[in-house]
Amino acid sequence: MVPMSIPLSAAMVFRASLGLLCLVAITVYSNAYTINHRQQDTVEDDGEVGEFIDIPDINKKIGKDLFQGDIKLSKDARNALRNEIYRWKFPIPYILADNLDLNAKGVILESLEMFRLKSCVDFKPYEGESSFIHFQKFGGCWSYVGDFRTGQNLSIDSGCDHKAIVEHEVLHALGFYHEQSRSDRDDYVEIWWNEITEGMAHNFNTYDDKFITDLNTPYDYESVMHYGPYSFNKDPNIPTITAKIPAFNDIIGQRLDFSVIDLERLNRMYNCTTPLILLDQCSFEFINICGMVQSTTDDADWIHELGSSGSSSDHTLVGRCIDSGYFMHFNTSAGTAGRTAVLESRILYPKRTEQCLEFFYKMDGSVQDRMTIWLRLDDGTGEVRRLKKIHTIHADGDKNWKIAHVTLNADRKFRYVFQGVQGADGTTSGGILIDDITLSELPCPNSVWTIRNFKQILATTAKGDRIVSPCFTSPEGYRFGIGLYPHGQNTSSYVGYTGISFHLCSGEDDSVLQWPVLNRQVIIKLLDQDPDIKLRMSSTRSFTTLASHIIPSLNISRWERPSKTGTWDPSCNCNRTTDFGWATFISHFNLQRRSFLKNDDLILFVDFVDLTHLIKTEVPVRPALATVEEEEMHERQKRSLENLRDKYDFQPLQAQCDDSLCLNGGVCVMETNGASCRCATSQAFMYTGDRCEITQLHGNIIGMMIGGVAGTIALTIAVLAIMSRK
Repeated sequence: MVPMSIPLSAAMVFRASLGLLCLVAITVYSNAYTINHRQQDTVEDDGEVGEFIDIPDINKKIGKDLFQGDIKLSKDARNALRNEIYRWKFPIPYILADNLDLNAKGVILESLEMFRLKSCVDFKPYEGESSFIHFQKFGGCWSYVGDFRTGQNLSIDSGCDHKAIVEHEVLHALGFYHEQSRSDRDDYVEIWWNEITEGMAHNFNTYDDKFITDLNTPYDYESVMHYGPYSFNKDPNIPTITAKIPAFNDIIGQRLDFSVIDLERLNRMYNCTTPLILLDQCSFEFINICGMVQSTTDDADWIHELGSSGSSSDHTLVGRCIDSGYFMHFNTSAGTAGRTAVLESRILYPKRTEQCLEFFYKMDGSVQDRMTIWLRLDDGTGEVRRLKKIHTIHADGDKNWKIAHVTLNADRKFRYVFQGVQGADGTTSGGILIDDITLSELPCPNSVWTIRNFKQILATTAKGDRIVSPCFTSPEGYRFGIGLYPHGQNTSSYVGYTGISFHLCSGEDDSVLQWPVLNRQVIIKLLDQDPDIKLRMSSTRSFTTLASHIIPSLNISRWERPSKTGTWDPSCNCNRTTDFGWATFISHFNLQRRSFLKNDDLILFVDFVDLTHLIKTEVPVRPALATVEEEEMHERQKRSLENLRDKYDFQPLQAQCDDSLCLNGGVCVMETNGASCRCATSQAFMYTGDRCEITQLHGNIIGMMIGGVAGTIALTIAVLAIMSRK
């Protein structure tokens, strides 16, 4: 791994906003800044997490030749997509095996939350059910397709621990195949057969609608289930698959998040009507203002207003349409100080006890204006009347749209409330604007960094130039910062990418904190600012601080106390450690393609989370109590399966040892006749069966139990006999 050139001698200057210190979220806005123009020097101790490698390349690198590149086939391959007997029932039990990397465990849990946020698909920890997903590290990224009712493995190896890759594999488990396997594939993409690695052409086969159904949806170039253009290629510079509409060549194989059509298919297959943990969202584009209501006890109303060019532009459509889009506006340019306007949501019913209220706001009136967020709760009588003050945002003279996060803790039915308060007599123009509200039952981000005028930054910086964030503080008290490279690091061979890295900052609590700080997951999300959170395709990366991360020149942990390993930075009056991150966090193409630069603002969410509790997550698997019920198949379905086997050379189960379906601690071993399970044993129990599914007591234990029972009976008879003589 080539170390990145990241000197820390020069400081960057930012202006932090004076407002919005929202409970667990801190939002910092960068307006004034200086750019560090770097020489081609190197810093030996800086590090890189590693470049992104896609699923086919990960599996190819370790010699995995699987059906369609990452699908494990069962003993009797069936069409889980069309056959409803193989659909899952929710919630889906899961196990996180202890052989998983710690970062992979955190990524898996994050990905499962994305299913809950964007669909009705739910998951739960395993408690002895016959159907479950066992997340394991078994070499490569792969999954079975559908629910086989006996428990099944899903492999997340090193390098597979990315949110979109986990989503891809879980979609396989839910019953989905790759997009380019559709029967109409050749209408949309070109397969360059001569450029495919020898023996890998079967990965590009198509299957008719007797085997795969598109659920009446169009071909999706943007699907997270689509191969990338260079999958299974001979020459790393020549693609094997290209789009017939050239604009999609840089889109196929995206690994950001679910596409719109991915979600449509998922929700159709499982008859989803509403997401599980998305309570409310509103961009105010319709006259009913999402069921929100005006208070009758205040002095003024929030006005449903059409955006116009200039200061009254709408946030939802900013940069796309002029004089369009709606928002809510409390005009503070008239009347007297203290005048209020109250806007309340509809009644909402939480499933969890923590919610995150995200919204965009603008305060372009008096600097004395303020906005308070309240919670109105069920008072115990069934009426939603009990008020609780949550947070107040004060105007600070910055008249740009800003993002806010406020943590709510509603454990019963409730409304959230916006109260605008006019701070001065009406001597200025403007007021308070709100737009693009989202209320989910996810935690709010710990830290938020907004960089303004990012297109100008891209135009005026060169490779190696670095922007440094202010230092943020985690809930545990650790301080940290972000280094952003608009055109990547000097040592990176890639062009057209923005690099993002993480570092620690010294703080006043360092003497009482534990060092080195290990087993913490760094999660950085570059926000896609689509107003509909279900349609966002944000770029998310993460890594976990490990004991193996050593600074070579100092022979000391990279996560040791910053006063020992860092360099003094006068902009924060602190020591900053060297950067560790990604040289290719996001391409400039993707930055421009989606809503990453809405209003020319780049927004980063950063979390520093303790994963120590996930080190031990394995639970024993109970013996299978049910087997898959055989379903009658029409002759046409039988023929489709036979045709499938003709197209792909199925490897018999007996020759596949890495299926690892052995239960109760059994180990798969290769023997003369093929693969078999070598069952575990203990002092009291032994396991038998093809998959070690039968639990038996040792004979000596049974003998001891029989002897103990017999002895107890004899002693009882003797005692009774003595008592009868008396």
